[in-house]
Amino acid sequence: MVKERAAELGFDLCGIAPADPPEHVSFFLGWLSRGFAGLMEYLARNSERRVDPSQVLPGAKSIICLATSYRSGYLEEQPPPRQAERDPQPDQQPRGVVARYAWGRDYHNVLEERLQPIVALLSQATGGLARSKAYVDTGPILERDAAMRAGLGWIGKNTNLINPRLGSWLLLSEVITDVELPPDPPMTDHCGTCHRCLDACPTDAFAAPWDLDARRCISYLTIELRGPIPQELRSSMGAHVFGCDVCQDVCPFNWNTPAPGLCDDASPSLAELLSLDDDGFRRRFRGSPVRRAKRRGLLRNAAVALGNTGGPDAVPALAAALRDPEPLVRGHAAWALGRIGGGAAIKALEEALATEEDPDARQEITEALHSLKGDRPT
Repeated sequence: MVKERAAELGFDLCGIAPADPPEHVSFFLGWLSRGFAGLMEYLARNSERRVDPSQVLPGAKSIICLATSYRSGYLEEQPPPRQAERDPQPDQQPRGVVARYAWGRDYHNVLEERLQPIVALLSQATGGLARSKAYVDTGPILERDAAMRAGLGWIGKNTNLINPRLGSWLLLSEVITDVELPPDPPMTDHCGTCHRCLDACPTDAFAAPWDLDARRCISYLTIELRGPIPQELRSSMGAHVFGCDVCQDVCPFNWNTPAPGLCDDASPSLAELLSLDDDGFRRRFRGSPVRRAKRRGLLRNAAVALGNTGGPDAVPALAAALRDPEPLVRGHAAWALGRIGGGAAIKALEEALATEEDPDARQEITEALHSLKGDRPT
């Protein structure tokens, strides 16, 4: 009954797990204690609820786990992407990389709507007695652990849930209910000796298989981190401006999924991103997951990406960013100019240094000039 309705609603996978404590509780708590969550302090809050579904819903009996594929980069009900010219870009301008899940409408809004009929079905089937709570990536539940126990897939060495048919391009959601439903058997791990995901990580974020140090992960650095990106990691981030799919791209279970064509949402112009003011940012990313980074975070990321991929033609955009109202953006623009170099970059940095008052941004400018001129920073 539940699985048939889930398929009708557009969910690609549906399985049932008993509402028992997660299998990986001790690992999760140890991961937190080692500081691998970085500044994601919300993961440690209410940890007793994350390790016991009955703390989320008293009397919980079952967790209905659902997965929706986003391998095309867009959920089915969304309009087709605006196609950009394929390789090479006609203007050759540097472009950023956006994680595939963030190309279209915020999936939270899409999936929350789809979950409600399942909650209603449980209520109708029990004469209104069922109590249920629905979550899309935001509730106090270890959702990959639950999905694994519900037979949707196994947790790969890159910490993503992998399904043998759909790969790891999966958005997870759950309904916790006090209705007892027959559980599904868990799935066997099929990663074997493969370690492509671990080897491919640009920032060496994996301390070991299944053990991600989020503080080094590009997704964390470009989305969750609100302050400066550590300088020692910036040059390894390439053109990523929001999230990263590298450890999924190299996974053999994703090789049979189609590679989407380039589109504006997937590969935005870095110079255009740097030129966005508050209103422009809100208009461009209304209803998009990219808004989570906030303007200052996205422009910070764009500056780093332009420093990694741009040439002399990128200097004007970065020089303009030295006048951005956000010190965070100004500092990262200075770092990028230090990477690109040249007389125009030095001139822009010297002019910015003469008026910069923020100590952090001023330090970034000073270090960039030192790297270009060989002067001792003061």
